[in-house]
Amino acid sequence: MKASLPHKQKGAAAIEFALVFIIFFGVFYGIISYSLPLLLMQSFNQSTAEAVRRSVALDPATPGYDAALINRATTELSTQLAWIPAALNFNVATDASTTYTSGLLTVAIHYPSNKINAVIPFLTLPGIGRVPNLPATLTASASLQF
Repeated sequence: MKASLPHKQKGAAAIEFALVFIIFFGVFYGIISYSLPLLLMQSFNQSTAEAVRRSVALDPATPGYDAALINRATTELSTQLAWIPAALNFNVATDASTTYTSGLLTVAIHYPSNKINAVIPFLTLPGIGRVPNLPATLTASASLQF
C-alpha cells in the first residue's frame, strides 16, 4: 500500500484572509462611521438643553427681553458647539434656530447628514446597504415654557 502524501494547500491562507478581512473591515467601518453621527447627536442634545437652561437666568424685567433671551440662547449654543471641526461645515446661523413665542423658548438644530460625507465617506456594502444609514437631517431640540 502506498502512503499518501499531504496535499499542498497553496493559497488557502490568502482566501481565508480575504474572507475574514471583508467581515472585519465591514464591522470596523461601521463602528467608525456611526461614532461621529452619534457623537454629534449627543452634543446637539446636550447643547440645546444647556442653551435653554442658561437662558432661564435672564431677568424678565430686562428691556427687550424676547430678543435678549433669543440672543443668550444662540450665544450659548455657539459656545457649546465650538468644538465641531470646520470640515463638518456646522453653522449655528443656518443649522440652528431659536424661537420665543407665547412664553415658550425653543432651541433646535437641524443638521443635514450629507455634511458628514465630507469627513466620512458613505459606502454601499453588498447585503447591508448604505453605511452609515442616517436620516436626511440630524435633529435635536429643547424647549422651556416660561
